[in-house]
Amino acid sequence: MSQYLDPAQNSSKGNIPEHDVIMRGRRLLEITGVKHVESFDNEEFLLETSMGFLSIRGQNLQMKNLDVDKGIVSIKGKIFDLIYLDEQSGEKAKGFFGKLFK
Repeated sequence: MSQYLDPAQNSSKGNIPEHDVIMRGRRLLEITGVKHVESFDNEEFLLETSMGFLSIRGQNLQMKNLDVDKGIVSIKGKIFDLIYLDEQSGEKAKGFFGKLFK
């Protein structure tokens, strides 16, 4: 848990954007604190957030809204799972690149 960044502790510094994930009915996902969209298709999104890499997997996923300046992404479709990837243990490579090189 040493990599977890508590936004309440860092809010006075102002250097870490607030990161929230809001799911509405398993069909709409709103994410704030997005730094970069690594990749996306209709089954998986890989986002770099202020809290680490976030993988969203589902079916018929579409980017509904993207606001780069504010770091907001909205995704619609049937959502199966949300996973924060731990770079230290290599799960990003296993999860994302492991699928590519099977």
